[in-house]
Amino acid sequence: MKTIGAELADIGPGFCEIHLPFREDLCQHDGFLHAGATTTIADNAAGFAAYTLMPENSSVLSVEFKINLLRPAIGERLIARAKVQKPGRNISVVSAEVFAVKDGEEKTVAIMLATMACLPGESDTEEEPGG
Repeated sequence: MKTIGAELADIGPGFCEIHLPFREDLCQHDGFLHAGATTTIADNAAGFAAYTLMPENSSVLSVEFKINLLRPAIGERLIARAKVQKPGRNISVVSAEVFAVKDGEEKTVAIMLATMACLPGESDTEEEPGG
């Protein structure tokens, strides 16, 4: 997230919002934000939304997702909003919508449906391996 400049904007039980400012270095050949950047913020928002409902000392892992790219991602920034549709002990189903903001107007550019796994005993707050 740091590499592409995305920021956590809002988070709550079963919900997450991530913002990504427009950057030319994240664009594809036609000048639109690359589908990889769009997918990254949708996936991260979905993962964090699921993670808010998981027990302490656990971690979240994407195990499957499908994304529909609806229109070119162009504007001042992208916003990914994710909501848990079906929480579960082992897996959760999450939807995410990505919006391009241009002149204060939001237009949907992508929709994701994702499955997130809960990894008990694999806390994300622990030290990284090897250090």
